[in-house]
Parts: sequence; C-alpha cells; structure tokens
Amino acid sequence: MCQECSQPCDCPAESPLCPVGTSLVLDGCSCCKVCARQAGEPCSFLEPCDHHKDLYCDYGVLSDTETGICMAQEGQTCDLGGVIYRSGETFQPSCKHQCVCMNGEIGCVPTCASNIRLPSPDCPYPRRVQIPGKCCEEWVCDQIPQEDTFQSAMAAYREITDQSVQPESARDNCIVQTTEWSECSATCGMGLSSRVTNDNEQCQLERQTRMCMIRPCHAELEKDIKRGKKCVRTPKSQRGMRFELSGCQSVRLYKPKFCGVCTDGRCCTPHATATVEVEFRCPEGDTFRKRMMFIKTCSCHHDCPRENDIFLASHSRRMIGDYDNDM
Repeated sequence: MCQECSQPCDCPAESPLCPVGTSLVLDGCSCCKVCARQAGEPCSFLEPCDHHKDLYCDYGVLSDTETGICMAQEGQTCDLGGVIYRSGETFQPSCKHQCVCMNGEIGCVPTCASNIRLPSPDCPYPRRVQIPGKCCEEWVCDQIPQEDTFQSAMAAYREITDQSVQPESARDNCIVQTTEWSECSATCGMGLSSRVTNDNEQCQLERQTRMCMIRPCHAELEKDIKRGKKCVRTPKSQRGMRFELSGCQSVRLYKPKFCGVCTDGRCCTPHATATVEVEFRCPEGDTFRKRMMFIKTCSCHHDCPRENDIFLASHSRRMIGDYDNDM
C-alpha cells in the first residue's frame, strides 16, 4: 500500500461519471476520485467499496490477497414484496426506480425525469405519453385539450390583454403555485419530504426535496413523559448534534426539536416546521448543501401513517405554514 501511494497524484481532469446510485469516493491513497465498488463486486486498495452503503472489502473470499469482494456490514435485511435483500444491496424493483437496502430500510431514487411541463404558446396542452418499448413516459404537445386532461388547471400564464406590453420575464406573468410538503418518508432517522412549486424565475413547475428527521432511531423518549401524562409532544435535544447523511456530517452543531411518543396508541407528527439549508462535509473533503426540515411543534393524534412505508406515502396530514429560512 505504501508503494502504491508513494507516487504523486496523477488524476484525470474530470471525475468519472458513475451509474445512478453509485457513490464517487476517494481511492485508498485519498488521491483520485473513483466510482465506488458495489456489493458482490471485486475491490482493492485503489478500488474501494461504497462506504456510504456500509460496504467493506473482504480479502478473505478470494485467494488473491490484493483483491477482495465488497460485502455488507452486519445489518437488518429488507423485505420488499416477499423478496429479501441484504443490507447494502442495490436492486431495481422496476425500471423506474433504483433502490438500496440500508440496515432494514429501503431508499430509492427515480431513474425517470420527474419534471412537469407548463403550458406555453408553442405547447398549449402538454401531456405525458407512454412510448412502446420505453420505460419512461415522454412529453408530447397537443394543440387541442384532451377530454381527461388536468393540465389546463395547472396553467400558470395569464392572458395578456395589451399585446404592446411585453413582460420582462416569465415570473412577471406567473401565478405561483406550491403544494404542501409531503410527510417524511421515515418515522425515525433521516428521511425525505417533497413538494411541487413554480416559484422560480422561469415559472416552471419543479419538484423540491428536503431531508427530514422526525425523531432519532433507538431514542428512549418514553422516559421523558411526565407522571400522569400519556404523551411527550415536542422534546428538544439537550446537547448539540450533527446530522448524518450517507456517511457525511453537518458542518454545524444543532439542537433540533423532535416529535415524541405516546403510550395510548397515538402517534406524534410535525405540525409546524421550517426549512433550512444545512451544509454537509464528507470524508472525501467534499461539501454540499441540502434543505432540511426543522420541527417547531408536533401534534399527537390517532390518524397514524402506515408502518414500513418505503416510498413517499400517499398518507397526507396537512401542516400549518412552513417557513423557508437560510442559515
């Protein structure tokens, strides 16, 4: 290993383009960025396994001591429709999703574009159609509305009565439309929430996402319930903590509020939240910023979401005003 790292770094000008769901990591010399090896693939000192998925290089499987096989750390398996996946295993339940099992939880990313097209003068009635032989739907432009289309209800352009007045930008003539944030995809630990909005300069509908943590996993919140009470609604972290995401940690320390638990069958979910940008730093030295939900208040109720939802649930519980903040 020392001999392999004794030469100066000589890396390509551009980082390699990795497949969907594959991390870009530093090689064993912490020199060049490479596409991380996945579960079951051969690995070496210069071709490390994807540590973001808790994979490690097991050199005891092959007779070649310099080459190993990427194996998953001990963790809970995932059950999807009766099919069992190992922790760290990547799979595709359909052509539209790429998923990974992470210690009993399943996370998925779409392989198809989720953009929404707005009506425009050259495309007054856009709609998605399924092309035979292709997985992902594609946009087509109709000149007359379809009977069952709902796109006209999403039109974001007002009619311009005075043709001599030209708008400075698409936003000047835009009717802002924003949906509510969806429920967090995980009842404990880091999850994902999303919404659709056209509140941007192009007045184009886009899907926004934010990270969310309703409560830490394995937290003993029951001990915070006061005598005579059945719930603890919004406990707050007493010590500063760093959020973790795919092996990366938040640069700053936070003392977030969480939703508590009940002993009478009710569940506690966010009631009022704020959206804040959080900066993360990875072991490779890279930094990135992610929107994250911060809880202001929670409510305890019997309208509980289903357990073990792996995709964003259709279950929806309206929250009061969410606030976008920058830190």
